[in-house]
Amino acid sequence: MSKKRREIPKYGTPIIETHCHLDYLKQDPIDDIIEKSLAVGIEKIVTIAVEPENLDTVLDIARSRDNIFCSQGVHPHEAKLFNDEVLDKIKSRASEEKVVAIGEIGLDYHYDHSPREKQREVFEQQLEIASQTDLPVIIHSREAEEDTISILKNHSKKLKGKGVIHSFTSKIELAETAVDLGLYLGFNGIITFKNAENVREALKFCPTEKLLLETDAPFLAPIPYRGRENAPFYLPFVAEHMAELKNLPVEDLLSIVYKNSTKLFSF
Repeated sequence: MSKKRREIPKYGTPIIETHCHLDYLKQDPIDDIIEKSLAVGIEKIVTIAVEPENLDTVLDIARSRDNIFCSQGVHPHEAKLFNDEVLDKIKSRASEEKVVAIGEIGLDYHYDHSPREKQREVFEQQLEIASQTDLPVIIHSREAEEDTISILKNHSKKLKGKGVIHSFTSKIELAETAVDLGLYLGFNGIITFKNAENVREALKFCPTEKLLLETDAPFLAPIPYRGRENAPFYLPFVAEHMAELKNLPVEDLLSIVYKNSTKLFSF
């Protein structure tokens, strides 16, 4: 795909942004970002919680706008801040109409911002919330494949395949395990990066009925806008590249991924 910046394409099939952080976007006001996203066919947006401090923020954003939904959960970076009060807050909100998932949860052994033992403990606690409340999980895994696989296998019967490993960058073994367990894989602008052949290989492996589109905005803007703050309205570029890698017309790919998204999040 050309690196030359061009107008954002709009397709006939709507797109669901399954993972972004609207409260982290700073370049434009949230309502302007949402309006621009709607203009290029982004029908719904899921904005993701990552820490105790933004559990309220993302829920407030979702409650105040018809086409915005959210998750509730604590990222492995912030696992050290997880306690019974946070657990109760997440669990109590699972029945909220605008809360569609538990996440972003998981393991990150690259930065180790929280002790690994604490990360594993908090990951399992939040998987339990998901299984008890029948919500899907949004999973982060970085350089922690072995423990992620082990924990997911232990919880697989309770989760019943309801979840996604988002921003997939891990080894193919985790992709294979996730698909075997019925989980989805989320891909974003990384698939357009020159040095991300391993991610493209995972995407090629993943069955189309297990693919999700995301941006992880404000991070990871796709080519041809790499270097800018990312936003949901750049998703058509990710979709184009995904369709090319799966050897499908873009509209066909979008139709499949739309169904995947609505099935997982029960919109």
